[in-house]
Amino acid sequence: MTRVLNALRKEPVSGDTRSVVVFVHGYGANGADLLGLADPLGEHLPDTLFVAPDAPEQIPGMPNGYQWFPIPWIDGSSEDEARRGMEMAVEDFNAFLDALMVDEDVLPEQVVLFGFSQGTMMSLHVAPRREDPVAGVVAFSGRLLEPDLLPDETVSRMPVLLVHGDADDVVPPQSLPEAAEALQAAGFKEVYAHVMKGTGHGIAPDGLSVALAFMRDKLSL
Repeated sequence: MTRVLNALRKEPVSGDTRSVVVFVHGYGANGADLLGLADPLGEHLPDTLFVAPDAPEQIPGMPNGYQWFPIPWIDGSSEDEARRGMEMAVEDFNAFLDALMVDEDVLPEQVVLFGFSQGTMMSLHVAPRREDPVAGVVAFSGRLLEPDLLPDETVSRMPVLLVHGDADDVVPPQSLPEAAEALQAAGFKEVYAHVMKGTGHGIAPDGLSVALAFMRDKLSL
């Protein structure tokens, strides 16, 4: 039984939905955390609906903090709990994406996943295993989970943009080249990378500009 994800949304500037960007937030945040990016992006993507779901699990002691799955070295959960949590979250997120595309009458090639941190981990795990490729994945400040399984489990290969701050002290910057190498080894033809100089665990203006250009290109705008 999948859990229904609560989602915030920002309607297209033009009022006409021709594409959708799904923001996938990080550990301890919520949908609102990334939805603010819709303002600077929306004027350049006028026919794009921005949607930002909350992850399915509220973190104990954090009233507005959610997680896609537990992280053992942060919350003391076991590896099994983390794996089970992720498997459940993958089902929830896939159901959310399926319903979103039906409700908004858009095809997968009109959808971009925009992840940050744990949201990047989710996006890079879910998108390749879906039957139809989305237009692209924007992957900020995260890493690719279980890279060794990717070649056998990949169903769809879509363009991927990896972005990371070189001063990230939460998710090591080395995660970017590791993800790029694993994606290319799994047959992904379009893997792009951008390093945000002097940036920690966050989204800097230069990274957002690169992400915007990538999305406009992959959504053919």
